[in-house]
Amino acid sequence: MQYHPVKLYPSKALLPREEQLAWKIAGVAADRVPVEKDVQEMIINRIIDNAAVAIAAINRRPVVSARGMALGHPVRARDGRAGATVFGVRAATRVSPEWAAWANGTAVRELDMHDTFLAADYSHPADNIPPILAVAQHMERSGRDLIRGIATGYEIQINLVRAICLHEHKVDHIAHLCPAAAAGIGTLLGLKQEVIYQAVQQAVHTAITFRQSRKGEISSWKAYAPAHAGKLAVEAVDRCMRGEGAPSPIYEGEDSIIGWVLSGRTVADQKGRAAAYEPVYYEVPLPAPGEPKRGIMDSYTKEHSAEYQSQALIDLAFRMREQIRDFEDIERIVIHTSHHTHYVIGTGANDPQKMDPKASRETLDHSIMYIFAVALQDGRWHHVDSYTPKRASRPDTVRLWHKIETREDPEWTRRYHSRDPNELSFGGRVEIFFKDGTRIEDQLAVANAHPLGARPFARDDYINKFLTLTEGLISAREANRFLADVQDLARIPAGELHALNVALPAGALEEAKPGIF
Repeated sequence: MQYHPVKLYPSKALLPREEQLAWKIAGVAADRVPVEKDVQEMIINRIIDNAAVAIAAINRRPVVSARGMALGHPVRARDGRAGATVFGVRAATRVSPEWAAWANGTAVRELDMHDTFLAADYSHPADNIPPILAVAQHMERSGRDLIRGIATGYEIQINLVRAICLHEHKVDHIAHLCPAAAAGIGTLLGLKQEVIYQAVQQAVHTAITFRQSRKGEISSWKAYAPAHAGKLAVEAVDRCMRGEGAPSPIYEGEDSIIGWVLSGRTVADQKGRAAAYEPVYYEVPLPAPGEPKRGIMDSYTKEHSAEYQSQALIDLAFRMREQIRDFEDIERIVIHTSHHTHYVIGTGANDPQKMDPKASRETLDHSIMYIFAVALQDGRWHHVDSYTPKRASRPDTVRLWHKIETREDPEWTRRYHSRDPNELSFGGRVEIFFKDGTRIEDQLAVANAHPLGARPFARDDYINKFLTLTEGLISAREANRFLADVQDLARIPAGELHALNVALPAGALEEAKPGIF
């Protein structure tokens, strides 16, 4: 792995493209290094994972709406392209790939239950799969091509997330996803470095959005955001394949992302006085030429349908509840955890919506106070039942929920950002105080399903998750057919990737409300 310094340059510096981050990202994407066996197997796991959570969400309103928009952009055989499939819809129905990326990306993200990587910033790197797969289907590529593209998408996004913090500047994490997906599509199609370079720059330029999508009253846009990034990535690659260029240098330029959105200028600059260009702000790791792309192996999926930073705390609640006889005896609960957890899903966010029984599902799955209370009471977590309005408004739950607070603990913050994988953690320490003056305490660093957890997810767990979440929605024949095809991914020939679609029985899909398309 090589570390690349990324900083702000004045326009007069005329920074050569070979020294630009986007060019180096494009170089990784253009490097035809073989994908190692365990990486291939993990890619298959994540395709299964995506399909599971997408089908489980298939008739939720945001997914229905996104599907309706996609179906308004059909591709037929006479159009000269294969088109891409849409989750839930029979594989013979094909749509334009950017709209398939939109519909499938929304379905994958809706339940907040697929994979995650946390470092300097947040990410759900499996969000790369819908746009890369959609283009692979449309352009009639093979399973091996798809594997290579997905490996690149993961590699680029994860390494950007390791190095560049977006959330401290209130920028949403799709700003790392979009260039990663563009790079992955470039690898998939075997594009030249010059084309991928331009596409990466266009992608990141168009993907700067803000964290209000995950703040206050969180709406369905939380599911749409990564789908939007995937759609933008497909469109960026299309334009650049046609010879179009991009703003450059997009990361290092005087009025670039680093310059005005991230940490490129001093306070004095922002007040309009003379610009001062600091030495180095970021060091981005990227594989050296010929080095395998293994980023996916550092990511991890979710066992529970909630924000990743709640995964270990849900498992901890299950464990601690065994010591509690009566929840009404609890006086208060304090969760000692990392800066991120405290300020994003904890009381440090200062979001009254996180304590509101009438809040949206999207808000509740970003409230560790609500999540911990329900997990403590129920001893289980369900992607539907744990979020129903009836469950959220239960009086005894509301009482317990409002007794919970979070506090930042410097040690948990340090471990959250540790570069040592054996120290890296996303959990916390919980103190439960009782009215009689007694107290119990316990802690958990990583979720049970984490690679270092008590029960790390393996292929059988991904398959079980798929079967559990799709039960009653698809036929056993369709489930078995999909699982057989996806596990033979490397042997799927060119033009046959529609086999990775999962369809519901006729008449089982809800219709979208009418719109423009």
